[in-house]
Amino acid sequence: MSASGGTKAIVAALAANLAIAASKFVAFAFSGSSSMLAEGVHSLADSGNQALLLVGGKKAQREATPQHPFGYGRERYIYAFLVSIILFSVGGMFALYEGYEKIKHPHEIEHWYWPVGVLVFAIIAEAFSFRTAIKESNGLRGQKSWKEFVRHAKAPELPVVLLEDFGALVGLVLALGGVGLALITGDGVWDGIGTVCIGILLVLIAFVLAVETKSLLLGEAAGVEDVTKIEAAIVDGDTVPRIIHMRTLHLGPEELLVAAKIAVRHEDTAAEVAAAIDAAEARIREAVPIARVIYLEPDIYSETEAAKGADREATPGGPAQHSSEH
Repeated sequence: MSASGGTKAIVAALAANLAIAASKFVAFAFSGSSSMLAEGVHSLADSGNQALLLVGGKKAQREATPQHPFGYGRERYIYAFLVSIILFSVGGMFALYEGYEKIKHPHEIEHWYWPVGVLVFAIIAEAFSFRTAIKESNGLRGQKSWKEFVRHAKAPELPVVLLEDFGALVGLVLALGGVGLALITGDGVWDGIGTVCIGILLVLIAFVLAVETKSLLLGEAAGVEDVTKIEAAIVDGDTVPRIIHMRTLHLGPEELLVAAKIAVRHEDTAAEVAAAIDAAEARIREAVPIARVIYLEPDIYSETEAAKGADREATPGGPAQHSSEH
């Protein structure tokens, strides 16, 4: 994770959220503001989420075993999915419940300077955490929009921290608005309305995270750019004139499986075919270093058989493919 900048962003977010959570609970104790309570639980949930991301990153570094021959890279996806569930249940649903109760039974906010002061402090701390996440993400984002980065990133930590920090900042503004309106009007209902808005925001963010991390858990192919590089690396125009069909799969954020049936010349000897496969694998790893598990199956190219082969491999229960790893 350190290579992707994820660890730095997670640690910054964890430190900020622990300090913010403590201050929010203190403000709630003195003021009785439901927005402060919801925000305190939100920050506490975020702290737990960042701890989960760190645990997932650590577990993903374990060596492959006979029982898990492709390693534990997907641990990071599992823990990121758990984060989305916690954000939904502990953060979003609690805030919705607390907001409903405050609207139903409103009461005046006491010692207004506690929630206002804590919210200002929290906005500053969250802005620092968000700035760190943006800085670390820019190195990977390239020319992609933020929406594309969140949707297509294979490493889950930075998108998770980005969305959490963004949600936290917006939630703090909503909390400040709810507390401010409650103080101005003398009606505690506004504090409850602000809390409900925070809950809706957290549920929406949790939903987006769940959808994206579920896709990673199911197994995503390499990005378009990496697929293009791999295809160009396999074909050299001589020993490997073309690709019959190819599949890629992320075993983890920094580990890619490549399986392809490649065309070879019918007059090549077994030794020449083996040498061509070895050379193609070397070119793939040079072009896309995260392609660590590569299976290449040689075949004589036929337009008809290539189409049949692609269809069979896309159909569960189709004929088995005989592949050799070199």
